[in-house]
Amino acid sequence: MEHHFDTELDVLKQKLLTMASHAETAVNRAVEALVTRNHDLAVRVKDDDTIIDQCEIEVDDLAIQLLAKAPLASDLRLVTVAMKISQNLERVGDEAAKIAKRARDLSKEPPLKLNLELPQMAALALALLKAALDSFVNHDSAAARAIIPRDKEVDALNKKINGELTLHMMENRDSIPRCLNLITAARSLERIADHAKNVAEEVVYLNEALDIRHSGAKAAEKATEKAEG
Repeated sequence: MEHHFDTELDVLKQKLLTMASHAETAVNRAVEALVTRNHDLAVRVKDDDTIIDQCEIEVDDLAIQLLAKAPLASDLRLVTVAMKISQNLERVGDEAAKIAKRARDLSKEPPLKLNLELPQMAALALALLKAALDSFVNHDSAAARAIIPRDKEVDALNKKINGELTLHMMENRDSIPRCLNLITAARSLERIADHAKNVAEEVVYLNEALDIRHSGAKAAEKATEKAEG
C-alpha cells in the first residue's frame, strides 16, 4: 500500500513539473511575441493556455485521490502544496495569455519609441518563478525564503515602467491605446512574480510546516537572515 502511494506521489510530482514547464514556456513565448512584435507567436501562446488548464485538472484529480491515502503529515502537506502550486501555475498561464493578447494587438500598431525595461522585468519574474520551482524540487526552504523579498524588485520595475508610460501618454495622446496595452503587460509580469512568491511560501510550508504567507515582508526578511546565518 505504501509503495503504491509513493508511486502515485511521484506521478503527481511529474505532472506538476510538466505543468511548470508549460507555464514557463508560455511566459517566455508571450514576452518574445511582445518584444519582437510576432503576431503568430502571440496567437499560439493564447491557444496553448488550454494545455496548462488541463494540467491543473489532472494534478487536482490525482491530488484529491491521494489526500485520503496520505500515511504521514508530511505526505499530506506535499499533496496540498502541489494543489496550491498548480493553482499558481494556472494563473501564470493566464497572465502569459494576457501578455500574448496585448502583443497581438500591439503587433498591428506602429511601435512606440520608448526604451522600456520590460525584457528585464520579464527576465527577473521568470528567474524568480524558476528559482521557486527549483526550491520545490530540491526541498530547499532556505532558497525559497530568499526569493520572497525579491518580489519587491519586480514591483519597482513595474512602477517605473508605469511612470514612463503615463508620462508618454500625457505628451502623446495618440499613443494612449498602445501604452495601456504595455501597462497591462507589465502588470501581468508583476503578477507572475507574485505567483513565484506564492510558490516559494508554499515550499517553506512544505518543508518546515510553517505558514508564512501573511507574516509580512519584514518577517520574511528576518527569516531569510536567520536561515542564512
